[in-house]
Amino acid sequence: MTDLDQSNALQAIILDHLGRKQPLHIIGGQSKGFYGRACDAAPVAVTAHRGITHYEPTELVITARAGTPLLEIEQTLAQQQQMLAFEPPHFGTTATLGGCVAAGLSGPRRPYAGALRDNVLGIQIINGRGENLHFGGEVMKNVAGYDVSRLVAGSMGTLGVILAASLKVLPKPELETTLCYAVSSDTALANMQQWAQQPLPLSASCFDGQHLYIRLAGSARVVAHTQQILGGDLVGNHHDLWQQLKEQTLPFFHNTSPLWRLSLPPATPPLTLSGAQLIEWGGAQRWLYSDAPAETIFATAHRLGGHASLFRHGEHRNDVFQPLHGKLKELHLNTKLAFDPHCIFNPGRMYSYY
Repeated sequence: MTDLDQSNALQAIILDHLGRKQPLHIIGGQSKGFYGRACDAAPVAVTAHRGITHYEPTELVITARAGTPLLEIEQTLAQQQQMLAFEPPHFGTTATLGGCVAAGLSGPRRPYAGALRDNVLGIQIINGRGENLHFGGEVMKNVAGYDVSRLVAGSMGTLGVILAASLKVLPKPELETTLCYAVSSDTALANMQQWAQQPLPLSASCFDGQHLYIRLAGSARVVAHTQQILGGDLVGNHHDLWQQLKEQTLPFFHNTSPLWRLSLPPATPPLTLSGAQLIEWGGAQRWLYSDAPAETIFATAHRLGGHASLFRHGEHRNDVFQPLHGKLKELHLNTKLAFDPHCIFNPGRMYSYY
């Protein structure tokens, strides 16, 4: 079946369900099916709509259909010594490009190379009126109208069915190395803040409660010079460390308690909430295992100037993402209704009120 046939088939399914006002649950590889609120709706699979449609290494952009395996995209880029800058987590071999964009998740490189939404150049979706729409393009200077491409990133499939996406890519660094320091949480945070304000070739950072790890990436000369300045112990097999962190297979993640993800100002002191904690992104991302009430964690994150979401385990029929209030909630709902006026896409996946 051709690309047009696949698009038309998906469009026909959506129009049929739209005519009957029957909600749809958009299904990709389901590697991130645990993320977000539970969704009770008829499934529509997009995995057959796959394939890389445009890739020119000299243009630093790749375009692929939503069902394209993320592994296939990364392997194609690796053949040209290129990569997705935001280092997306897969959480399984079935991860697809559409699921990657819809979930909006970024890996260890995010604070140093930008988030997923910073690297989405263009998007093609079918909206809640059954229209096949294109936004953005395949160049960085496409800024006409609203930046819908970034809006769709992280929307959990609530704005439309993603058909294809164009992503910015980057050359792989000449050299990467990882340094380790046995320090306290206060020292780890202070070091991450201090180093972030200097022109250092940082590409990842993590504190597991006992050791601070930082990854350096760039030319061999610059990496070697920075290592001399910062000291620390070299980590062998360091690629495994960051891969396991990205895919949440480190021993820290071998826990069945509710796992919370808190996005906070990097300089925020160590959390006073009880439970095992891991710090990433120079202090901006905190992973927390806690049985505390959701209201307590949401309130703590808000007080500290950030937000929280229940990532794994726990009750996914209640609030999973930081509750919205006032004008922000109104804006969020109006955006949803502009794309999906009958609320047929992934109902309740982000918030219970749509």
